[in-house]
Amino acid sequence: MNWDETAPATADDAGTGRLVGADADGEDQAVEAALRPKDLGEFVGQERVREQLDLVLKAARQRGGTADHVLLSGAPGLGKTTLSMIIAAEMGAPIRITSGPAIQHAGDLAAILSSLTEGEVLFLDEIHRMSRPAEEMLYMAMEDFRVDVIVGKGPGATAIPLELPPFTLVGATTRAGLLPPPLRDRFGFTGHMEFYAPAELERVIHRSAGLLDVVIDAEGAGEIAGRSRGTPRIANRLLRRVRDYAQVKADGLITPEIAARALDVYDVDGRGLDRLDRAVLTALLKLFGGGPVGLSTLAVAVGEERETVEEVAEPFLVREGLLARTPRGRIATPAAWTHLGLTPPQQGGAAQQGLFEG
Repeated sequence: MNWDETAPATADDAGTGRLVGADADGEDQAVEAALRPKDLGEFVGQERVREQLDLVLKAARQRGGTADHVLLSGAPGLGKTTLSMIIAAEMGAPIRITSGPAIQHAGDLAAILSSLTEGEVLFLDEIHRMSRPAEEMLYMAMEDFRVDVIVGKGPGATAIPLELPPFTLVGATTRAGLLPPPLRDRFGFTGHMEFYAPAELERVIHRSAGLLDVVIDAEGAGEIAGRSRGTPRIANRLLRRVRDYAQVKADGLITPEIAARALDVYDVDGRGLDRLDRAVLTALLKLFGGGPVGLSTLAVAVGEERETVEEVAEPFLVREGLLARTPRGRIATPAAWTHLGLTPPQQGGAAQQGLFEG
């Protein structure tokens, strides 16, 4: 994603769902962009965050100034990027999108900041992964709208102050705890994105189905929502796959039976576990007797990278009560045995003892 791609997040942009500042090659990316809400009124769920953000934006518009800097935290797929675009649209301002890993030097950030226009929204995804020199430069930019550009090296180096136009920084992070307090404290508004309830996901699915011209009944939407892991992005992706199945294998109408059969084809079970989730649980139960087992060993057993198991599969399995982390390693809960149709070990076994340690 190139930071120098700038586009106004006007109502027309939001309405057509154009993915601002990103490469929209591929049908799925274009469709996902088209499903993005264009204003806070269309945004489903996150009522508390929406209410608070609405006040922040309305007050800024009434003052005729820029909105305070905004920090959005939460798991991937909950709407942080969408909200950043909505903020720009509500303020009638252009938006520029970049990410923390793309800013490895202070000069990278200085180039971005120096090219911003007044009132522009800068969306910085995964802000916790920004380099430390750039992070320290951002402190002054956020607070004083000024950066010091260092020219030269050693004793002859000179700091040239560069004034910046007022702008709004929207930072997004999946790991808010990694943000240093000086950076976190400079945000005027902080919102935490929660996982969605099934009823909220059903509203998301019905809205997306209308935009995609897909016919779906209430029970069919409920079937998809129950397998979407509390995440709108996953709900929309599953809806598109079920749409394909209904188009090819049925008459196009999505019923609970059609949805269930379609998602079984795509290896998504009734609780939302996919192939990787089940592979982790199967290895944990059948190869290691339910644990405890170390993360690296578990990753080798399923043929995945350690980070993939820890960041992709584990959070959902822990949230579902199927896996637990202990000082001795990962262990399966009795619910995991039941879910895979296996018999749990006798009480007092190694896995059960590990569950209550630490």
